[in-house]
Amino acid sequence: MSGKADIFIADASNRMDGMQKILSQFDLSIFSSAKVALKANYNSADPYPASTHIDTLQVLVRTLQLQKPEKLTLAERSGMGSTRTVLEDQGVIALSRQLGFSVIVLDELERIGWQEIQAPNLHWKRGFFIANLFTRSDRIVQTCCLKTHRFGGHFTLSLKNSMGCIARRVPGVIHDFMGELHMSHFQRSMIAEINKFYRNDLIVMDASEGFSTGGPDKGKIIKPGVIIAGNDRIAIDAVGVALLRSFGTIHDIMERSVFSQEQIARAVELEVGVGSTAEIKLVPLDAPSEKVADTVQTQFDAEK
Repeated sequence: MSGKADIFIADASNRMDGMQKILSQFDLSIFSSAKVALKANYNSADPYPASTHIDTLQVLVRTLQLQKPEKLTLAERSGMGSTRTVLEDQGVIALSRQLGFSVIVLDELERIGWQEIQAPNLHWKRGFFIANLFTRSDRIVQTCCLKTHRFGGHFTLSLKNSMGCIARRVPGVIHDFMGELHMSHFQRSMIAEINKFYRNDLIVMDASEGFSTGGPDKGKIIKPGVIIAGNDRIAIDAVGVALLRSFGTIHDIMERSVFSQEQIARAVELEVGVGSTAEIKLVPLDAPSEKVADTVQTQFDAEK
């Protein structure tokens, strides 16, 4: 994929105001009368920044609903704990009843709910299965967090948020896809490869806080204090990695430049998004976010 990617940055000292400010930068009319799939970050029942903040989800859903989509559906598969329990504990199920959007617990899908992905040159030995919701919806929105990942991913931003779109096990198929992933030396490339097979129309990263070590469920807290948004997964992750590097983070992230990170490099090979820092335009929306944009740009400039 070629061309520039605009990445907007807004102050998150008031999260709900920051969300509204950043969402106002996008043409949301594309969601009108559309079947919209929503992927948040509910890998575990641990509180933000391990999981999507309920205020972030609420503003995002309400804003999308103003466009009168045909249907708005949040779908999730948690890697740590029962997905349904995680969604209940995090208030997602209650919010869905209050606001009137649908929730699909992907672990409960029958075989018909999954699409098998087989393609040349994948690092997945048997391919993988992605929920039909993400391949058949008209539009897809995701909201992710800013975190490192201690189980081999190195970082979990927008590209890795795709892990919750695919199956660990599929009825009738004798294979543990997550077991394969976590035992593979190609784990980070495998993460990137998922992103080739579904679209993203809007990505919001809540970086009010984040984990600079540990993750995905707990770690050292950092406070960048911003909301970041765009429609290019590679660009979003590049900004997230630059932020982590600016705070000081794990060795695996610090020792490689932003676009040398394996998740990002493989996603570039697959043309999931932009191919370099030069193609990313940072658009700060207020004074606090200007400082963050300058910090990220400094990281980017060091790679030229």
